[in-house]
Amino acid sequence: QVQLVESGGGLVQPGGSLRLSCAASVSFFNIYTMNWYRQAPGKQRVSVATITSDGSTTYADSVKGRFTISRDNARNTVYLQMHSLKPEDTAVYYCNVYRDYYRNYWGQGIQVTVSS
Repeated sequence: QVQLVESGGGLVQPGGSLRLSCAASVSFFNIYTMNWYRQAPGKQRVSVATITSDGSTTYADSVKGRFTISRDNARNTVYLQMHSLKPEDTAVYYCNVYRDYYRNYWGQGIQVTVSS
């Protein structure tokens, strides 16, 4: 059974930084596309950042230039470095590991709150 364990969330002031981590207990981690999503209260879950197996990255417009997604295949871990955080970044952040319809896994979610 695949497990994704997220860490690094919490409360931070506007302008601050956090780094989220997601460790995946999945074989052949390097072939998967890794995603971070977020869901704010009363809103739908949306994609924040993606990193493919070859290291290509994409970002939501709202986080471009502030967030960086990276992966460490030796540690089966994906990261989301977040800088210049804003109150509107407040959400539950979810890690997603995707290969195909049958290999699509989610973490339990971790709270990020940006507030003074």
